[in-house]
Amino acid sequence: MTLVLFAHGAGAPSSSAWMRRWRKLLGAVGDVVSFDYPYMRAGRKRPDPHETLVEAHDKALARARKDHARVVLAGKSMGGRIGCHLALRRQIDALVCLGYPLLSPAGKMRDEVLVQLRTPILFVQGTRDPLCPLELLEEVRARMQTRHALYVIETGDHSLVAAKRWLARVGKTQAQIESEAIDAITSFMR
Repeated sequence: MTLVLFAHGAGAPSSSAWMRRWRKLLGAVGDVVSFDYPYMRAGRKRPDPHETLVEAHDKALARARKDHARVVLAGKSMGGRIGCHLALRRQIDALVCLGYPLLSPAGKMRDEVLVQLRTPILFVQGTRDPLCPLELLEEVRARMQTRHALYVIETGDHSLVAAKRWLARVGKTQAQIESEAIDAITSFMR
C-alpha cells in the first residue's frame, strides 16, 4: 500500500475544509495521513523556521511510514515545498505539489530545492496562481534533473479553484476539475 503523507499550507491546518476535501480525493492514490506543523498546533499564524518545519515533516513521516511499501509526499503550497526539502534527506518514491509556492510572498524565487531533487515530482498548478507563474516554473523545470510533470488547472488560483465564469463556459464543476486532477496524479504515480 502507498502512504500519502499530506502536509498543509502556511495558512490553514489539516482540519480545514480544503485539506479535508483533498485528503478524501487523494484516497484514490493511497492511504492518506495528514498532520499539522508545530506552529499550527500551537495556534500561531507565523510558520516555524525552515529547519523546524522539515524536522516536523520528518517526524510525521517516521510515525506514518511503518507498513507502507511506497511513500508519496503530497502538500499544499508550503507543505509541498517542505516535502521537497525532506525528499533530499529521505528515500521518497514521489512528490505531489498542489500549488507549489515558487515565489515567496516577497517575490523571491524558491527554486534551489527543485533543481537538487532526485525524486519524481508532479506539480498541480492553476494558471492564475501568483505564487507560481507557469512561465517561471517552465524555466525551472528546464533545469531540473529528476522526472517531473505539470498538470495545469485552467483559471485555477493558488488553491486550485477555477474561475466560476470559466467553469460555466466549459460546462464543468469544481468537483469535476478536482477529479480530473486526481486522475492525473494517479497516472503520474503509475
